[in-house]
Amino acid sequence: MATPRRRPTRPPEIPRRVVASAVPAPLTPRRVEREFRDRIARGALLCCDGSAHARPALLLSRGYVPRFRVDLFDTAYYLSAVRQYEDLRYTVGWVVAAARPGAREQIHARLFYKDVSLIWRAASHFARSAHENWIGKGDARLVRDGAWDVETSHESTTDLPLEVQDAFEQINRAAKLVRYDPYAVERVLRRAPDDRIRAYASFTLPRRRARANPRNLVNGGRPIARFARTGDPESLRFARGFEPDFARGVLEQSDLHSSLYGGTVCRFRILSRNRLIQYLFMAGPHHVWIIPPQATTTELSSFGVRTIDVAVDDDLCVPGWEYHGGSDGLDQIPAGFAGEIHPRDPSRADASPWLERLPVIRAFRRTVLRGRPRAQFVAHRPIC
Repeated sequence: MATPRRRPTRPPEIPRRVVASAVPAPLTPRRVEREFRDRIARGALLCCDGSAHARPALLLSRGYVPRFRVDLFDTAYYLSAVRQYEDLRYTVGWVVAAARPGAREQIHARLFYKDVSLIWRAASHFARSAHENWIGKGDARLVRDGAWDVETSHESTTDLPLEVQDAFEQINRAAKLVRYDPYAVERVLRRAPDDRIRAYASFTLPRRRARANPRNLVNGGRPIARFARTGDPESLRFARGFEPDFARGVLEQSDLHSSLYGGTVCRFRILSRNRLIQYLFMAGPHHVWIIPPQATTTELSSFGVRTIDVAVDDDLCVPGWEYHGGSDGLDQIPAGFAGEIHPRDPSRADASPWLERLPVIRAFRRTVLRGRPRAQFVAHRPIC
């Protein structure tokens, strides 16, 4: 008699919670290091995907000792000193999630870096050869390009939770001496062949498990915002309830300085009307743009990122300065809406001609910024 098949166990529904942004723990670097080493002494297992995978403890002797701790939900981020490699500002961190009862605690070495959109991310892997030199940006997806389906990085899957962004930036700003370090990438991250875009299973499997329960999906996995007409910013439409709540949903405001954006950038964390997702609006001297929205789910992977993401049209989340017209043909500003080229970075153009025609940006300026005047060049017509 055949044995009946067991139905696969559906993963549990992930709790949702709206919390205040995390702050660095009020501990001295010496105390943070002692606490971290105590975890190892009690049996925690160090894990690393990079060249140090056989002996992860070598990372500590190479100087990646944690000096700061940031806590969110049941996850602790232990962060070493901020470092620099070419145009990459980063920190080697150690992610510790609460272990299941009876399971051994694991501590994962990760590399967190600051993206040009001014958000902190977790690098997933890297490629380096005579022809390529890039950091992997998480999961992948298929995007229609004419008659072809093209696999591209789903970059926002590497965004660290909005709730820890300010804490990471505080640590970055407090760094008085930043060491140049070209070695951490290969020590911490798994090397991939030149043509591998998708992250490895250590990144993608927790996402697959979380999505296996339909109750975890945001808007059933469908986009929460789309454009009714391609290339028309004023045709933006939100799914009901997922609009940002400018009247009662503004949770927090914080500031950072950016030379790329010409001064102080104010960040506003804002809930949707149905309280299921959260936005981060960035307001600089000349630009307003939106970081890809996130869920309010509380499950984080060993990379310190959410396992559930929010589907949204990429054209809603174009940074103020974005890639355009480079030698590699990379263009991430909607056609016909690229403005002036950045004076110090010719690979980027001003995306304000697109952004300032988005109804949600106009509403944000009107209700949250209360009509704060834009810099003069924002009103320039597109030049290409």
